[in-house]
Amino acid sequence: MNKDDESGETPRPRSDTAGSTPDSGKPQEPGGGILMGRIFGVPVYVAPSWFLVAALITWVFGAQLDRVLPELGNVRYLVSLFFAVAFYASVLVHELAHTVAALRFKLPVRRIQLQFFGGVSEIEKESETPGREFVLAFVGPLLSLVLAGGFYAAMHAVEPGTVPGFLLGGLMASNLLVAAFNLLPGLPLDGGRMLRAVVWKVTGKPMTGTVAAAWVGRALAVAVLVGLPLLTHTGAAGEGISGMETVTDALLAAILAAIIWTGAGNSLRMARLREHLPDLRARALTRRAVPVESDTPLSEALRRANDAGARALVVVDGHGEPTALVRETAIVGVPQHRRPWVAVSGLAQELTEGMKVPAELAGEALLDRLRATPATEYLVVEETGEIYGVLSTADVERAFVQAMARPGS
Repeated sequence: MNKDDESGETPRPRSDTAGSTPDSGKPQEPGGGILMGRIFGVPVYVAPSWFLVAALITWVFGAQLDRVLPELGNVRYLVSLFFAVAFYASVLVHELAHTVAALRFKLPVRRIQLQFFGGVSEIEKESETPGREFVLAFVGPLLSLVLAGGFYAAMHAVEPGTVPGFLLGGLMASNLLVAAFNLLPGLPLDGGRMLRAVVWKVTGKPMTGTVAAAWVGRALAVAVLVGLPLLTHTGAAGEGISGMETVTDALLAAILAAIIWTGAGNSLRMARLREHLPDLRARALTRRAVPVESDTPLSEALRRANDAGARALVVVDGHGEPTALVRETAIVGVPQHRRPWVAVSGLAQELTEGMKVPAELAGEALLDRLRATPATEYLVVEETGEIYGVLSTADVERAFVQAMARPGS
């Protein structure tokens, strides 16, 4: 399954949804869950919700085992737990297919997360072509189909009606279900990414593909909400359905519909935001700055800035080369009566190479540059190295929020 990253940070444009040695202590990343290890250098997390689903699968599968193999007794729950782990191992293979394809296309992968309904491969860049987008989305369901075929073949090597046969049959069916569900043609599912790629190829506009696939995804969410309980009841006609089963089916349908609807909306929102990213230009957001020497009193530096209509101060050496930036928050913290006695050098942050930003940077390139070297202010320079001004992180965040708030759908 695929989805877009909706963290509150500057955008990480893409993510895809559907073992190694555990790290000591299993550290956690905010929103990531428990770190289980790294595969191909990509961290693999298990969300706390996975344990709830694993328990549910163990209980449901155990009940089925009790009907077909009653002689197992309570051992059936150990077998069911093994099935739950094996199923999520299959989901991990599905996600690794997305990850390997992304790495092949030189797209960085932030992490893989196993969660409530499947998994997520968080890919931090957009595919450059619709062909790559299609391949990146298709490889996940393809691997699930391959796994289903492998489990089907293995079923013929074991005796029917045994624990191995029942497990292999369950894994075959579950992987077929994962593949079929993810091939549904609506975002945030893999099939939605494939539909987006096709529309993108036909129209030449990735945004058009996203809009089409997102709205199909929303239609799918409504269909799941209404149709899944009806389908379950129709399939069980004549068997008698308890009130508890009715509530469970409705709850499952509501959860799935909410996941699809939210994912489709998030994909559309991030695509519209990405459409506005070129508006985030370093040159347009930069504050005019005045150069001052390190021993200049703050009051005098602010007077010069006011006369020049500038909003930032750059500390320079005797040759006029920038060495530090005076932090806006530090200026605010100095009382008015003390400013004649405080030198700007005491309020400045030493300038590193990563804090120098070319004036022509814009969009994702600008955001990537700022993420690489976190700071509150950056020196914006021309190609010649001449000082253009100071870029405040607060100004970039404000422009980013305004872009997110623009009318979407």
